[in-house]
Parts: sequence; C-alpha cells; structure tokens
Amino acid sequence: MADQASNPGHIAEPTPAIEARGVSRRFGDKLALDDVSLAVSRGQIHALLGPNGAGKTTLLRTFLGLIEPSSGRAAVMGVDSVGSPVALRRLIGFVPAGDRSFYLRLSGLENLIFFGRLHGMPRRRAKERALEVLETVGLADAARKSVSVYSHGMQKRLGLARALLIDPAALFVDEATHDLDPEAADNCRNLVSALAARGTAVVWTTQRVDEVRGFADRVTLLAQGRVRFTGTVPELMAHALPRRYLLHLQNGGLSGEGARGVLSHALGGLGSIFTTAEDSDHYLLALREDAPLGDALAKLREAGFQLIGCRDERSGVEEAFLALTRDEEPA
Repeated sequence: MADQASNPGHIAEPTPAIEARGVSRRFGDKLALDDVSLAVSRGQIHALLGPNGAGKTTLLRTFLGLIEPSSGRAAVMGVDSVGSPVALRRLIGFVPAGDRSFYLRLSGLENLIFFGRLHGMPRRRAKERALEVLETVGLADAARKSVSVYSHGMQKRLGLARALLIDPAALFVDEATHDLDPEAADNCRNLVSALAARGTAVVWTTQRVDEVRGFADRVTLLAQGRVRFTGTVPELMAHALPRRYLLHLQNGGLSGEGARGVLSHALGGLGSIFTTAEDSDHYLLALREDAPLGDALAKLREAGFQLIGCRDERSGVEEAFLALTRDEEPA
C-alpha cells in the first residue's frame, strides 16, 4: 500500500480532539461501559445522553484519566488518558455535576487563584486569568464576595470559570443544568456554545433530553453502558414517533368519533387525529415531522371547530430517547 508521501492526492483525516475507541470498563461483575466509541472534533459540542446508570459519568472520568479502561483507548488531542496525567491536565477543563468543590469562606477570585496556582501558574498570572474568566462568565461584580453567598447558579458559573482557567482544548461538562432554573441553564449553554465557536471541543452529559435540540452538534445515546445511537439531533429524532398534541376542541353539533372523521378530512396529509378516553371533546393529534402545528390548527378551525386548549404530549427528542432506550438490544 502506498504511503501518504507517495500519494500526494491523499488527504489525512484530522485527529479527533476527543476520542474513545472500544472503551469498556468493569467494576467487579458489573460492565459499566461496553465497547464504547465516539469522536469529537474541534469546535464541536457532542452531547452524551442517557438515563441514570447509563455510563455517562464513567466515560467522562475515563477521558479525565480518573478511571483506567478495562479495554480500549480514550484520548484527548492525541494524548492517552492513561499514563500522561500532566499532559492531560494541560488540555482539559472539567465542570463537575456538584458544586461542593470550592472553599466557601474564600471569594470566587481567591478560589480561582488557588486553582490557577495548582495548574502551575505564577501568582500574578493566576490572578489575571481568574479576573478574565470571571468576566467571561458574568461574575466580575461578585469576584471578591465569599462563595458562601453565591447562588446555586452562580456556583455553577464559577465551576465553568475554573474549567476555563487554562483555556482548555477540550471541555467536559457533567450534568451542568439538571438542577438549574431555565434562565440559568440557558446562560450556561450559551457560555459553552461561545467556547465551542472559538474551537474548544465539548462533551456535554445530560438527562435533559430536549436541551440537545439547537445546542448539540452531535449526540451519543448510552443505555446500560452501550452506545444505542450516534449522530445528529435530526437523525436522533428520526427514531421518534410523530409529534403528538392533546387538543380540546368544541363544535356545536359534532363530538367524539363523529367529529373525528370531519377532523381527519380537514387535516389532509398533515397528520392523523384520534379520540381519547378522557372525554368526547379531547383528541390526540399526531403530526408529520415537517408539518407546522399552526397550519394543522388553522385547518381544524376552518372545519368549524373551536380550539379550547393544546398541550404538547412529548417532544420528538424525548420520544426518540425512549424509543432507543426501552429496547434491550442496541439500535
């Protein structure tokens, strides 16, 4: 086989910023990870999705060099997770799920200076960098306040600031938003998106299945330690059932099954509608993936029905998540 030098037309594939190849990990008789592979490019947000006990945190700890795989290989920027702890720490930022890893009596600035010094920074540079990242995460005004008075969301942002101290090539985020209010969770995702836009490779673990839409570039779904799916969010949603909505409709003369025929005809090819056991005025609307809800509701109104209420039964991403994790065998 000709090598690259003798084949000038050959373009080498770029080395993934974060890569797992056939990683398995046993804890006694329990197989926590079973032949897991994934690759994350620079500037990419890769969501690691799965229920409790799926193996997400175990895989993260393997990348961080905290757990040695039973078999396979994990690497960051080509540096093996086993045997190169110093080189690995220079590449990685980590945001843990909990927020109990700070000294509460110290200020946010003092905490970051301390962690900067642990990374080998001179004190002056550690302070400069701490102030920079506190500004980045919106904590400049609270920099000199004791962490004990920080809200939960502020401590999460401080955790992200700590991960950014070394300007990491790879960022690992473990369940960052599971206990945050919607605004704080959105702020956290926006900060991570901005980092990815500057070239940082991100692995983001979550159980909040709907947050990957519009945020993650790719998704790997784990269940019982095995990869059930890897691909884009639209590809994940292809595994979902049609979008479903519970409608409360009223018509002066029609209800129940009698109304369903009229409604189905009005919808045309946009979807299907079914009666429910709840009562004669409630219907389940199943839309095609590309069908706008507004168009469907307009057709139902044109058919003489008044819309009293509309409730999203379950998101497409959540449907896909359940479809891929309820089976025992990988998809």
